[in-house]
Parts: sequence; C-alpha cells; structure tokens
Amino acid sequence: MDQAEGLRNIIKKQQTPFQESVNAARVVTITSGKGGVGKTSVTVNLAIELSKMKKNVIVMDADFGLANIEVMLGIRPEYNLADMMFRGKKLEDIIFYGPQNIGFISGGSGISEMANMTKEQIYVLVHRLYELDMMADYILIDTGAGISDSVMEFVAASEEVLLVITPEPTSITDAYALLKSLGRHTEYAPDKTIIKMIANQIKNQKDSHELFDKLSIVVNKFLNIDVEHFGSVPYDVNMHRAVMKQAPVSFAAPNSPAAVAISSIAGRLVNNQNKSTDKMGIMKVFSRVLRMKFNKI
Repeated sequence: MDQAEGLRNIIKKQQTPFQESVNAARVVTITSGKGGVGKTSVTVNLAIELSKMKKNVIVMDADFGLANIEVMLGIRPEYNLADMMFRGKKLEDIIFYGPQNIGFISGGSGISEMANMTKEQIYVLVHRLYELDMMADYILIDTGAGISDSVMEFVAASEEVLLVITPEPTSITDAYALLKSLGRHTEYAPDKTIIKMIANQIKNQKDSHELFDKLSIVVNKFLNIDVEHFGSVPYDVNMHRAVMKQAPVSFAAPNSPAAVAISSIAGRLVNNQNKSTDKMGIMKVFSRVLRMKFNKI
C-alpha cells in the first residue's frame, strides 16, 4: 500500500461518524475569479451580520499568501492552522476573536502543507476539526482569488459557494474562468455544489441583474454548472472608509447601504437552509481537500 492510499484509508475511517453529526457546522466557501473585487470584505461583514443574528461564526482564512482578514478585523493571530497541525497547538490556541465575537483562524502555511502530514497529524486534524464543528453554526472559508490549486480544491470540496463578482469586464471574465476550471475538476460534483453569485460594488439592482445575466448566459451555454443570483452589495464610500479604519462596515456603519445589503444576504443565507447545506461540516470539506492532495502524491 502506498502512502497516498494509506492516508486515504485514515480519512475514510474517521469521516463517517463526523458526517452523521447533527451538530455539524454549515460551511460556506467564499471565492472570486480575481483579486480586488471585495471578496474578503463580503466575508468579514457577512460574518458580522450572521453573528448579529445570534449565530456562532468562525472565519477561516484559506488565503495563506495574504492577511487581508487579519487587517480588516484588526487581529494579529499568534498561531495559525499550521501550528495546530505540526507544532502541537490546540484548537483554542489558534482561534482569535474580533468584532461581534467572530472567531478567526488563520490558515498560515497549513493548507499548502496538508499533503505532507503524517498519520498521527491527520488523526489530530480530524479530531480538532470535529471540535470546530461543535463550536460553530457557520464556518466561512475565505479562499484566495483566482484558480490556483488551493482555491479550486476548496471550491470543489464545498457544497455551498458564494462567488463574488463586480461589473468590471475582467471580473466577469475571471469568474467564468474559475467556473470553467471548476467544471473540469475531477472532484467537482454538479449535483452537490451550489454556486451563488453576489454582485459587489454595483450602482443599482438593474446593474446587478445585468451582471448576472452576462455571466449566466455563457455559463449555461458552455458549462454544466448552475449559478444562482444570491444578492448584491452597492458601491458605498462607507465600505472604503471602514477598510481604511480596519473596522468592518457592518460594525462601523451598520445603517450604511453596504451593511444593510450584506445583512439582507445574511438573512437570505439563514432562510435558505436545506438538507444539502446545513449539515455540511468542516470535517467533510477538509476530508475532500485532503483526498485531492493525496491523489497528487
């Protein structure tokens, strides 16, 4: 038995009881085809709004090359996911709390190093992620931008994906490129993954629907992927001001147009719970990501 097969068997043995847990968190992966579209702002403020709705929320930064969420939340985490996986830290050591008591976990280099884990480290990760499922109602995974392997692994592994896009032509083109890459991914299951588009930095609702139409026309014509229009966030100077102050707009200016719009999206997310999304669990997502990485060994 080679290393990859052995690691896959470990995951398979550990996975079943966690998938059946009634307490599994609802995992939402938030991504974009390019940087600069406000993906991280949407993630952080969505977490704030969900917390206001009395939901326990943890944000996981899967963009290990940047620290945008840390900057927006004004948090400087001492430890990250890699410290838990490889250096003996406990789950509570790597969770840091920001505005509205949102939990935050920095991925660090841990995500890129998962394929190098030993058998014992996999057992530890499985146990810790099971604990994380027990702690949270919602876990928001903020991926990097683009179509790198680390981004596509999380998107393909997730059953619920929010795709953030702006009216810029390059944003539309790059969003299509991401969906095209997803459609070709060996682990992508069209019947299990829900893609929900959020139009950001728009002028009005008409622009939002036109943006969705532009994307959905080419997606429906060339890709076997369904995309749902899930909401929009208007261009709002308050968002820019909040970012400059390192304070989420939903916290700094809760009555601003952007904050109200994101609150509406959060409400829709909560009200759109169904059997295919509300019991996903972070362990199930990571099990899929691990399998993808081990298949490359």
